[in-house]
Amino acid sequence: MARKPLDSFKDKVVAITGAGSGIGRALAVRLTELGAHLALSDIDAAGVEETARICSEHGRDVWATRLDVTEREAVTAYAHDVRAYFGTVHQLYNNAGVAFYGEVERQSFKDVERVMDVNFWGTVAMTRSFLPYLIASHDGHVVNVSSLFGLITYPGQSAYTASKFAVRGFTETLRQEMLLARYPVKVTAVHPGGVKTAVARNAGAADGLDAAAIARAFDRRLALHSPETAAEAIVRGVHGGRARIVIGAEAKALERFGRLAPVASQRFGAVMSRVLRIAPRPGARR
Repeated sequence: MARKPLDSFKDKVVAITGAGSGIGRALAVRLTELGAHLALSDIDAAGVEETARICSEHGRDVWATRLDVTEREAVTAYAHDVRAYFGTVHQLYNNAGVAFYGEVERQSFKDVERVMDVNFWGTVAMTRSFLPYLIASHDGHVVNVSSLFGLITYPGQSAYTASKFAVRGFTETLRQEMLLARYPVKVTAVHPGGVKTAVARNAGAADGLDAAAIARAFDRRLALHSPETAAEAIVRGVHGGRARIVIGAEAKALERFGRLAPVASQRFGAVMSRVLRIAPRPGARR
């Protein structure tokens, strides 16, 4: 059966955070190919400018800027500026994120706060700032990128997992509120499995852990999908109005396992972390 044409993005104004690389860049390229106008942001100024250069080849309006999503006043001003520049905003993709490796007993409060500030509070700030404009567009859509680790847990990922579970809860509740208020805004939570992005490679780590080695292991053993594959899945899910998008056959299987057998899935995750060697070894020196 032929797929329906992805014509719902033509002339839409789309804001994407974390657009300097990875899934954010792939989303920007795919959406501009489909006729969208782009407001791109990233804390990496050079990266987001490069994304804008690539996207500008498609002849759509592209505006890129450096933005730290943890700076709430800057986020509020940015949403206003995007609305003023384009005249409207239809879709928001909250994709900016950071990762952190480390067991609970090794983490500092600052480590956890940084992950929560970017992944969760950044998503909240962007959503709150853009929501009035999305409602006013009469064709709004909020797309929040959580993770497979927003559905299941994994050793050494408590801070990241907590932030992504929080994104999931925030997103699903927002969807309910939009339905109850009968606002013209769809809401989607995205849960990618293993995707080759800079998030894992740039992750922080607790003292005593080799973040680079963990990232290399992740890329070799778990990063099964390209950013372009993830972007295509997101675009098709958004086009179809789906509430949840889980990316990757392995992610779908693990999500189902975690839902049907939560205790067994936690034990399985602990075992697999040893087999794959992407979590601290038991009894490692503190």
